[in-house]
Amino acid sequence: MSITLFAAIYVGSYEVSLKIMEISKKKGIREIDHIRSRIGIGRNIYQQKKVETEVMEELCEILSEYSQIIKSYRADACRAYAGAFLKEAQNALFVIEQIRIRTGFQVQILSNSERRFLSYQSMTAREEFEEMAQKGAAVVDVGGESIQITLFVEGGVVTTQHLVLGTLRLKEQLSEIGHFTLRLEKQMEELINKEIEVFKSMYLKKKEVHYLILLGDYISEVINGVQKGGITVETDVLTEYLKRLEKTDVEEVAEELGLAHADPLLIPSVVMYGCMVGGLGTKEIWVPGNDISDGIAYQYARERKLLTSVHDFEKDVMSAATNLSKRYRSYSPHLDALTEMSSMIFDAIKKIHGMGNRERLLLRAAAVVHDCGKFVSLANGAECTYNIIMASEIIGLTHLEREIVARAVLYHTKPMDPYEDVVDKLDVESYMTATKLAAILRVANALDRSHKQKFKIVRISLKKKELLITVETEDDIVLEKGLLAKRSDSFKAIFGIKPILREKKSF
Repeated sequence: MSITLFAAIYVGSYEVSLKIMEISKKKGIREIDHIRSRIGIGRNIYQQKKVETEVMEELCEILSEYSQIIKSYRADACRAYAGAFLKEAQNALFVIEQIRIRTGFQVQILSNSERRFLSYQSMTAREEFEEMAQKGAAVVDVGGESIQITLFVEGGVVTTQHLVLGTLRLKEQLSEIGHFTLRLEKQMEELINKEIEVFKSMYLKKKEVHYLILLGDYISEVINGVQKGGITVETDVLTEYLKRLEKTDVEEVAEELGLAHADPLLIPSVVMYGCMVGGLGTKEIWVPGNDISDGIAYQYARERKLLTSVHDFEKDVMSAATNLSKRYRSYSPHLDALTEMSSMIFDAIKKIHGMGNRERLLLRAAAVVHDCGKFVSLANGAECTYNIIMASEIIGLTHLEREIVARAVLYHTKPMDPYEDVVDKLDVESYMTATKLAAILRVANALDRSHKQKFKIVRISLKKKELLITVETEDDIVLEKGLLAKRSDSFKAIFGIKPILREKKSF
């Protein structure tokens, strides 16, 4: 049996962790060692807007020790990541460079969507997840910088919302008002509960969510304190336990949970979990026990085909896109037709455009959400859609991929920006992808501009320098012919192919 020894490093806002794991097709991912080192990087950044020299020295020392541990295990591979909080440091690039020089680790700073998706991936590998998502589940990932809530109804993603209310960030913000805060925990509860009420009013009306799935520090120890060896507990039982812990001092809580140290963030974490458990109205709580290191290993295993994924992540993306479209009242049969037409064009010119399955998914997502902005402004729909997409978390898409989708939607009606104007948002390859997808979307949209789905049968084929689109219809398609001729300039310029619409009457 082939076994891969993998090392995952994560630099968080208040902790640096190292996990050594075995990966095999027979046993999946198995933890061998887990080392955690407390360091207040996030606190330093929130207060100073940079990583101080002393903190950077401490971080490099920790990572140097991790390097020796990885070598002692003779790990086959290693990946190192840092949370999005590090981008807030003005000297972040210099810190990453010093880490590389001193330790050899190439640390990649994750966006919020990338970081959350890593944790989410390993959780979906658990066989319990699919059944819970089908019954209705809210996945809550609590971190030092923020909270993320992803809502599942009947197995599909309804929404993902990012709340800037992490344990460390909130504690630091409230500490700044010092003597005005009589009780830190009470102030935290007020802030968190307000956000939960807004979330419920927007997304949980007429929706029954049975499970609350919790990810984050100390929650596994909390669940174990309620019932030894258990990972699922009834909401009422956990609520009472968390209330009791909240009224206890941090040293006693640490002792009860079997923790080696009384972490200052322990009580804020308890308060956070208490608000989530009591506020979302679910019946059962599930704690899978996965963290971002498990996700890093899972992603590596998927990429190297060491494990087979049991969850359909593309379905998550399309479900989230569809629900975003419905939220802005733009979903209609036209979107189904546009998605199908776009996919057919994409497939027909695969040898020409050089893109793969991932880009095809981005195209389909763009087709579904392309009209959202009209809810805000009919005159400036494309620009509004761009802003909506960039302000929305679509689980399964990275920040860069959202930018590609948003640009594809923007450019399918507006002239493309010169690359020099968007170089801070897109690299060259991503810019080219966005423009290619926009050109395809533009042609597909012209074929159903009336939103009447006039074509019963469509066949698309590539013949030399022409893209032949043959349709069967009983309707007048003068509008579609005229718009196709008018809107195919960018398609011809990018792909060197001219779209031709051929009509075959259906009797």
